[in-house]
Amino acid sequence: MYKILTLNNISSTGLDRLPRDNYEVASEFQNPDAILLRSFKMHEMAIPASLKAVGRAGAGVNNIPVDKMSARGVVVFNAPGANSNAVKELVIAGMLLACRNIAQAWEFARNLEGTDEEIGKATEAGKKNFGGFELPGRTLGVVGLGAIGVRIANAAVALGMKVIGFDPGITVKGAWQLDAAVKQAGSIDELLNNSDFITFHVPLIEATKNLINAERLKNMKDNVVVLNFARNGIVDDAAMVAALDAGKAYAYVCDFPSNLLKKHPRVITLPHLGASTREAEENCAIMVADQVRDYLENGNITNSVNFPEVVMPRADGTHRLTIANANVPNMLGQISSDLAKAGLNIVDMLNKSRGDIAYTVVDVDQAIPQTLIDEIAAIDGVLNVRAIS
Repeated sequence: MYKILTLNNISSTGLDRLPRDNYEVASEFQNPDAILLRSFKMHEMAIPASLKAVGRAGAGVNNIPVDKMSARGVVVFNAPGANSNAVKELVIAGMLLACRNIAQAWEFARNLEGTDEEIGKATEAGKKNFGGFELPGRTLGVVGLGAIGVRIANAAVALGMKVIGFDPGITVKGAWQLDAAVKQAGSIDELLNNSDFITFHVPLIEATKNLINAERLKNMKDNVVVLNFARNGIVDDAAMVAALDAGKAYAYVCDFPSNLLKKHPRVITLPHLGASTREAEENCAIMVADQVRDYLENGNITNSVNFPEVVMPRADGTHRLTIANANVPNMLGQISSDLAKAGLNIVDMLNKSRGDIAYTVVDVDQAIPQTLIDEIAAIDGVLNVRAIS
C-alpha cells in the first residue's frame, strides 16, 4: 500500500487516478512514499526517509528544494502544459485589458454618480480618455516557447498579430507545434527591442531575474506593453513603474500585486490567476498523479525536473530493480557484477543520465533478494535502490 501525502488541496479528479485498494491519500502521514502539492513551500520541511517522489501539480518548482531531493534520489515531477490553455487565455485577456484601457474605463464607469441622465452625459464626455488601439498588425514577443509560450504565439497569430519568439532551449517537439508565421529572435534584446507587447513564460532563475530592467527599457519601443504571468522577479518592478511614469511604456499587466504596483494607473495586477481555472487544476492533478503512480508502480519517469526521462515496458514474469546514482564512471559495471553474483539474469535494461544524476531500470528473471538491494545501496554514489514487485 503506497502512502501519498497531500500538502495542498489537490483536485479529486486527479486523486481518483490513485486506486484506493493500493493507495492511501491523506494530508498527514509519518512515512509517505510520495508527496503531492501545489504552492506549499517545502524548503524548511523535514524530508521523510521514506520519500520516493514529489509531484507538483503545476509547472514551476521554486517551492521545492530540488537539489536536496536529487541528493536523496527523490524524483521531482511537474505538470508542464497542463495549465497552458488557462495561461494563454489570461495573456490574451491581459493584452486586451491593456490596449483598450478596460480596467481604467471600468473604474471610471463604476464610480459615476447622479441620475441616469447625468451618468449618460458623463459617460459620453469621459470616454475620450480611454481610447485604445487594436491587436492586429502589432508585434508580440514571446520569451519562452514551452507548452504555454507556443499556445500564446499561435493564438496571437490567429488574432492577426506579428509574433517573434526567443527560447534557446526550444525542443524539436515545441518547434513543430509553432505556427510557421512565428519568427525567431536571435537574442533576448532583439526580441525586446522589436515588440509592441512582450510576454514571459520562463522560470525564475539567476539568468532570468530582472530580464526587464531600466537599461533594457530605454531601448524598447515606445508605448510597449509588458505582461508577466510567469514569475515575480522576471521584471524589475521599480524600473517598469519609472518607464510608465516617463511615458516610455504604455502598460504593465502582471499576476503579482505589491504596494508599488497595485494602485498605479497604468498597471493591472491580478491575484496570481494564471492557472486558476477548474480545468487547469484538474489537468495538473491528473498529469502529476499519473506520473507519480507510474514511477511508484513501474519505476518509469516522465516530466521530471531533476531526473532523466526513462520509460521501459515491463515483460511478463520479470522483476524490476531501479537505481538512482551519481553520474560517475563504472556504476553500471558494479551494478551488473552484483546482479551476476546474485545469480540474476538481465532480461532488459535502460540507463540514462541528466547532469549529475543517472538512473537505471533493470528487469531480471528472478525475485530480487534484500541482500542484493543492500549490496547495491552500499556502492559509493548510489542514492536510491528499489525493487518493484
